[in-house]
Amino acid sequence: MAANIHHSSGPSTPITSTPTGITGTVKPELINKIEGGSDEVLDAKLIPGQDAIITISQDRSVRLWLLRDSGQYWPSICHYMNAAATAVVYHHPTRQLFVGTETGLVSEFILGEDYNHMDHKRDYHAHQNRVSGLYFSSESKWILSISKDRHFQYHCTDSGRRVGGYLCPSWCTSLAYDELAKYVFVGDYSGQITVLKLDQPAVKLVNTLKGHTASVQTLFWEEQNGWLCSGSFDASVFVWDIAGRKGTVYELHGHRQKVTALAFSKERQVLLSGSEDNHLVLWNMATPRIENPEWAQSDLCQLCSRPFFWNMRAMYEQKQIGLRQHHCRKCGKAICNGCSTKRSTLPSRGHEFPVRVCEECYIGITDDDKRSNTIFHDLKHSIKAMDMDLSRDLMITVGSDRIVKLWAIKNVL
Repeated sequence: MAANIHHSSGPSTPITSTPTGITGTVKPELINKIEGGSDEVLDAKLIPGQDAIITISQDRSVRLWLLRDSGQYWPSICHYMNAAATAVVYHHPTRQLFVGTETGLVSEFILGEDYNHMDHKRDYHAHQNRVSGLYFSSESKWILSISKDRHFQYHCTDSGRRVGGYLCPSWCTSLAYDELAKYVFVGDYSGQITVLKLDQPAVKLVNTLKGHTASVQTLFWEEQNGWLCSGSFDASVFVWDIAGRKGTVYELHGHRQKVTALAFSKERQVLLSGSEDNHLVLWNMATPRIENPEWAQSDLCQLCSRPFFWNMRAMYEQKQIGLRQHHCRKCGKAICNGCSTKRSTLPSRGHEFPVRVCEECYIGITDDDKRSNTIFHDLKHSIKAMDMDLSRDLMITVGSDRIVKLWAIKNVL
């Protein structure tokens, strides 16, 4: 489904506590792991249909690991780049491998059919700083790249020439692409998502999606529903209903720390999010969800009419000290602390943690309203990056401990 871009409303901020979603009784099964690297592993990719894994590391290495008869993964290829490898994308039908580096260079390789060698094809001098994201469009034969230098660039992989680019407002951190409509989504360090239209040869700014309060670390375009999923360092996941044409955004608050990876199972309509809090969270997107309300603006508490601290006139008239303003996460009213002493989860609105609600809304919340379909799995492994081969129900995670873990997830989806 092609993207249609519309403005969306702002976010609401969760009060962190303990999530009340379902703790999975059937956990992902750890079936293998790769450890003992000399430096930090930055990303890993599963090769579809093969017992093979590609990793990139801070030590400048690009490694391809094959499963041996011993049951362990051992490197079949170890290639060292001129600088630290910081981004990678692999296209299996053509065996094209693209690697971005700390210096801004993007290199293209072709993997051998036996996965024992890779041949250098071309270098793209795309950026002047760290490459932070890559995407290969096999249909258009473009390699899309973003960088810490704030630029989005795309090059033709047939000719090697630059097609176009765009200067974003902040350091680019994540990238997604709608193949059908040729929309590019670029997340940045400030929390914004810049939406671009690749109208060759020009790159046109379509819109800017605002909602996250910290760096947008991961983006995923779900073409079947026309959803753009974004994960941020503010510990939230947003699902932007681009195809709905109404500017709707669903907020999902189920992590305590930075969200670093997203994946989506089309068959089961489940969104998977990984975080540095060690948790893999499975969000059932087939469940009806409600958009969070816009926060009301008021100089008085909308329940008790007491003034907020900036309302000097009302403070003088009522002869009392002004109060701090809060907001109900269910209705969006501006309220004081005395009128919002209760806390509740609101799973249909994406709040898996107890959040602030006003006295009026709390009375109407039932046990059914608190029932969650979200499943939490503690992987005991801080997730920095994640990739999936859903055809084989496999997931790979990269941890901050230099360990890459391979999981079987058939029983948890």
